[in-house]
Amino acid sequence: MKLEPYVFFNGRCDEAIAFYKEVLGAEVTFLMRVNESPDPMPPGALPAGFENKVMHATLNIGGATLMVSDGNSTGPSGFKGFRLSLGFDTAEEAQRIFNALLPGGNVVMPVSKTFWSPAFGMLDDQFGMGWMVIAQAPAP
Repeated sequence: MKLEPYVFFNGRCDEAIAFYKEVLGAEVTFLMRVNESPDPMPPGALPAGFENKVMHATLNIGGATLMVSDGNSTGPSGFKGFRLSLGFDTAEEAQRIFNALLPGGNVVMPVSKTFWSPAFGMLDDQFGMGWMVIAQAPAP
């Protein structure tokens, strides 16, 4: 069994992929657009203009798989009840990535020292995706 997150960007998947490639070094390992599907979509299944949208893509981010799609809606993405966690070796790297993910988003908890980490913070990025960044605590 394997657990892999699959998130829907409601028409903004290409933007999200480009952003995560730039900020997180995401690698696209697979991408299929709606118009490349071997089977046509049922009538009314997608909003008008979704023919060139991302039907499915797989990203590799730091050795982890994140599956993404435009989905079948143009409304706001409803990323609620979870966050994606990014772990770093240093507080400086955690702060750098936090800052890089932040433009157009909002801070939920600023990066700060905690009892479990020299740098921990939470934010929602410009797509509404919730992130936690954490630096590993030094070995005792």
